[in-house]
Amino acid sequence: MAALTIKQSIIKTIIFDFDGTLAKLNIDFRQMREDVLKLILSYGITRDQLHTYFVLEMIDGAFEILNQRSAQKSNKFLDEANSIIENIEIQAANNGELFDRTKELLKTLQSRNISCGIITRNCAKAVKIVFPDILSYCSVLVCRDDVNNVKPHPEHLNLALNKLGSSAESTLMIGDHPLDIQTGLNAGTKTCGVLTGRCQRNDFIEAGADIILSQAADILDIIK
Repeated sequence: MAALTIKQSIIKTIIFDFDGTLAKLNIDFRQMREDVLKLILSYGITRDQLHTYFVLEMIDGAFEILNQRSAQKSNKFLDEANSIIENIEIQAANNGELFDRTKELLKTLQSRNISCGIITRNCAKAVKIVFPDILSYCSVLVCRDDVNNVKPHPEHLNLALNKLGSSAESTLMIGDHPLDIQTGLNAGTKTCGVLTGRCQRNDFIEAGADIILSQAADILDIIK
């Protein structure tokens, strides 16, 4: 899937994922899952009550279960879980860096009158450690702190589009994980997978990506 399957002329907005797409953070998701699961089990919730592999959704599920028992206990759990994941994210951010062409990519798109936004399941504090002047390079940043439902739920992408005044039909969602592709599909955008994260080309083919690129900056060769 090297060839572009969409007309470049229809793309007026590009929404990027952050970790693995514009920056290298190396978040230890395995450790994050283990630590969060340990916390969940300590609250008397069993593994078979959890129906997802993703950390944020595990937390949401556990919160709902606990909230049926005690609002105080569920809120305490949520604070502890958020502290776990934020600490790991910030640690990764302190050792992270932008990919070499990230700033060039965003500035060039601006010069071509392409609206740019970034959406991420990461916390805002971690993103701004890696990219302090991020809003000088894109118009909109939507972190998990800003939404009730993170991607792949369309709320995350739709909020960015609303802030930009853009339509899904003229938008390309770019990310390094099939979740990003699903987000775009859920919101009705075109989608692009990049191979700078931990996923392979076949992962994006199976997810239904419109295009697959080696890195996000390669979109400059397509969106003239």
